[in-house]
Formats: sequence, C-alpha cells, structure tokens
Amino acid sequence: MCGITGWVSFHSDARTQTPVIEAMTATLAPRGPDAGGVWLGERAAIGHRRLAVIDIEGGVQPMADRPDEPTIVLSYSGEVYNHHRLRAELRRRGHVFRTRSDTEVVLRAYAEWGEAVAEHLEGMFAFAVWDEREQRLLLVRDRLGVKPLHWAAVDGGLAFASEPKALFAHPEIRPRVDADGLREAYSLLFNTGPTVWSGVREVDPGGLLVLDRDGIRERRYWQLEAGPHNDDRDTTVERIRELVGAAAHGQLEADVPLCSLLSGGLDSTVLTALLAGELRSRQGPEARIRSYAVDYSDQAVEFTGDVLRTGHDTPYAVEAGAFIGTDHSTVVLDPRSLLDPGHRTAVVVARDSPIGVGDMDTSLYLLFGEIRQHSTVALSGEAADEVFGGYPWFHSPKALAAGTFPWLLVTGDEAAMPLNPELDLHIAEFRDDTYRTALAAVPHLDGETPAEHRQRELQHLSLTRWLRQLLHRKDRLSMAQGLEVRVPYCDHRLVEYAFTTPWALKSHDGREKSLLRAAGAGLAPDSVLHRPKNHYPATHHPDYNRGLQQLARDALAAEQVRALTDETRLKPCLDTPPDRLEWGHRLRLERVVDLALWLDHYRPELAL
Repeated sequence: MCGITGWVSFHSDARTQTPVIEAMTATLAPRGPDAGGVWLGERAAIGHRRLAVIDIEGGVQPMADRPDEPTIVLSYSGEVYNHHRLRAELRRRGHVFRTRSDTEVVLRAYAEWGEAVAEHLEGMFAFAVWDEREQRLLLVRDRLGVKPLHWAAVDGGLAFASEPKALFAHPEIRPRVDADGLREAYSLLFNTGPTVWSGVREVDPGGLLVLDRDGIRERRYWQLEAGPHNDDRDTTVERIRELVGAAAHGQLEADVPLCSLLSGGLDSTVLTALLAGELRSRQGPEARIRSYAVDYSDQAVEFTGDVLRTGHDTPYAVEAGAFIGTDHSTVVLDPRSLLDPGHRTAVVVARDSPIGVGDMDTSLYLLFGEIRQHSTVALSGEAADEVFGGYPWFHSPKALAAGTFPWLLVTGDEAAMPLNPELDLHIAEFRDDTYRTALAAVPHLDGETPAEHRQRELQHLSLTRWLRQLLHRKDRLSMAQGLEVRVPYCDHRLVEYAFTTPWALKSHDGREKSLLRAAGAGLAPDSVLHRPKNHYPATHHPDYNRGLQQLARDALAAEQVRALTDETRLKPCLDTPPDRLEWGHRLRLERVVDLALWLDHYRPELAL
C-alpha cells in the first residue's frame, strides 16, 4: 500500500520542477513510511511513497519499464491479488520480469493491454501510468473504490494524488471551498466525482481517466449489472462460502506481519475463521492469526443502547477469538485519548475533510496505531452489510417506501451539521436531485416486480454510495498510521454474484444477512452467528460527552466557525447534561469540533 502523486502538463517542462514533485510526494509519507521516490520527464512528474508489503527489495517506485530510457513509468498503490496468474500469462506472451512484485505485473500488463489493463486486475488499487511513447497519462481506480484517487486541472494538463493534500502542494492548486463543496460534504449523499474541494475530483470507482494532447476522457470499465440468478438456496449458500473463502485465500499474501480485525460480529468472525483456517493449512495446525478489537474504558458499565448499537461487542469478540483460535487482543481507549486535540487533528488531516463521525474516527485511528506496532496488514469485514443486506433499511417498510436515501432516515437532520441558514445551500433540493440521478443508475432486470426492484435500488445505493464513505474512512485512518487494510467482502466477483441474487434468498431466514449466516455455519459460535447487527462502537462515558461539549464551545469561539453554523440549533446540544446527551446531538457537536480543526489546519478560501 502506498501513496501516489504527480502531474502532466503539455505547456511546461516538468524537469525543472523537482522541488514541487518532492513536496507533493512528502505530504503522503504516512501512506508510505518505508521509501519514496520521484521521476521527471519533459511533460510528466511522478511521485511515490511506499509501504512495503510484497517484494520488499524489488518493488521500488516509481517503476519504469526500462531503467535507462523509460517508455512507461508507473506509480501504483494497492494490491493485485491475481498477480501470480497474470505474471504467468504475461511471461507466455514474452514479457521478462526483474522483480516478483505485483507492481511490475501492473507495469507489464499495461505494456501488453494498454488502458484495458484495468479489466485484467483483481484487487484494490489506484495507479497512474505515464506513456512516453504516446504522451499519454492513464489513471485507474479499482472497481469498488477501495483505494482513493483525486485529480485537478493545471495549466496544460492535470495533477493527481491519492489525497487532496498532495495536490495542494502544487503551486497552481489551492484549498478552496464553495457552496457546491459544502453541499457535497454536509448533504451526506456520498457522490463520486466532486469533493468538498473546489476543482478537485475523484476518479470514479471502476473508472479510468486518460489525458493526452486531445484532452481528458473518462469512462467506466466496471459497474454493477442486473442479471438472472438460477441457483437454488443450497447452491447459493455454497457459492457464497466459496467466494468469501476464495477472497480470504487470495488476500493472505504478504511479506510482512498480518492480522484480522475481529469485532465479535458475524462479518468479521466468519472472515477471521476463514483466514485462520487458510493460515493453518499453509503453516501447520499450530499457526494462529492475530486478531484485534477496540473497546472503551468503563464500557461494560456505561453502555446504553442507541439507534445504531444493541450491545457491548467485547465479550462476543473474545468468545469468537477463543472459538476460532486466534491470538486476540482488545485495545481499550479512555475519554482523554479520544478528546486529545492532537489525535483529533490527525484524524481531520488524514480525512482532508470536515466530515467524520467523531470519537468513532478517533478510536479507529488509535486502534490502527496500536495494531501497527505488531502488524503491517490487517483484514477487515467491511462491506458485508452492503453485500448481504445487513442494514435496518433493507428490512424497514418505512425505508422501502421513502423517496430518499435510506440512511437519511437514520442520520436525519438530528445528526446533520446545523449550517447557518443564511448560506442558503438548498440542501433539500440538492438531495432530491441527487436521489433521482442515483435511481436512474440502478440497472433493471426483465420480469422484476416493483418490490424486487426496490430492494435492488437499496442495494445499489448502499454499494455505490453508503459504502463509499466507509471505505474512505478506513483507507484514510489506516494509511495515516502506515497500516494496510484489506477488505475481502469487496471482491468484485462476490459483489456481482450477491447483487444478482434475489432478495428472497438474501432474507430466506427472515433476518439480515441470511446468506452469510448460512454460509458461516460452523465458522462462528452460535452466539455470534445469531447476534443482531451492531454498528462500530462508540464511547458512552459521560466524561467524553462533557469534554466534547467544551471542545464545541471552544470551536464556536472562532468567527469563521460561527459564520458557518447555526448556534441556535447547537444550543440544546451544549446545554444538555452530559449523561443525557443523545447520539444525534452528540454527532452535531463532533462535526462542529471537526469543522474548527479543518478550518484551522487548511485555512481554505471560502467562496460562498
């Protein structure tokens, strides 16, 4: 896992801009703490920061096809899990390899297939290829958007980077936010393409971008499609187990220590069990995978259920670890560490955005920091809810009938940032327009009933939008600690198969994630197998709420924060006794604090 950056301009000579590409690359050092490098040609400058995971010695980047007179230069981030098969195929086609890295496989694959390289790769990746012969830049992002890739226009071309902060090190790109950016940030619709930053865009998941002297061209090489499903229930369950198992098998490769995130829920327990079994088959019956969970001090005493959480995770995680036979650890955090301004600033800088989920982001960042002391790669159960229908909105008549994004019924205005009404952002209209656009992208299947299509709509929205912000969160907070997190449930073959599976099969036992529960039989203790869905834990300690209220008061002392927020709507959140502060009101305070930190760090130009 790494950080990539650079630019192409047909109006200037990049060879005179070494300090610029070095500055851009340096901003990504947390993503790649092991090494860094740059390459400059007449029209292109390419930078790379490396987190060494496979072929520690050989996978140095930027990587060129020929060391002396390069015709192709690659800066690549991610993991291609089918690189062994591709290497064998490319060798048969006459390619000669200098390393055993997956990076070189991507390089040689581009030499063989050009921009069609994307369709041959399986994994999570974002990369840039500069083709000296064709004077062409290719940017590619993986199918689900696990790895980030941003770009912005510069004179005569464009600049690109894993994170916007690298773009801001280019002299032509400044941090600027306009009304469109605030709508993108605070509407909670998770569009792909535009960002909070004016002029900064993302390459679409499953998309690529080509820049040459004729201009910029974008296209999708992959998207979700509807299709017939002819397997019965038993066959479907078996196929799901095969696909999840294959994803786990393919993602265990690493030349560095590896572990699993084990929350005690169904998703992470099934995945960890498959990983543990695969590890034992490779290394012997005594092999044990490390597993990690997060908890909060006094959580067993202070826990109270809310709209997202039904129980305390830790006992289930411990039981699951013992059942599977992992080397399990629980990282326990206290209110002081979650409120620490240094930690919170680090999280906001990692995200490049004011939008997050407060203590849940800070705790994830700190958890990753603890894990990084022992492991370089972690595997996560992220995306199982989107793939298998785990969220309440899949099962709620209200959500099925709602004419809006289903998660807004959970988050709603109570959790939204109370923005100053004088900004006149028209967020309600923006949400309506975006919802219509999102529904228009949902594929249809001939013969599908309205009820079946509505479920497909919710699945599509969840996989293409809601999942986007979860993957963004996991990538940014893990890479800020130099930790690579892999997400086997995002294997595109699994996602494609599940998306075409009828809802009646996905909910055959009358509950959420029926197929995964059936496929996981025997892999998890019964208590975990039949446990209700529980979201990522949040602290319930009154000391945290008390400290958060004070941080919000301090944030509102800044004139720019007051200009952007509605203090009248924040007052109840500030005045409520800490032990009675509800989740939605607390999230409002979290966003005010994050807004203040974001403004202070980036000092963006506000063009409102």
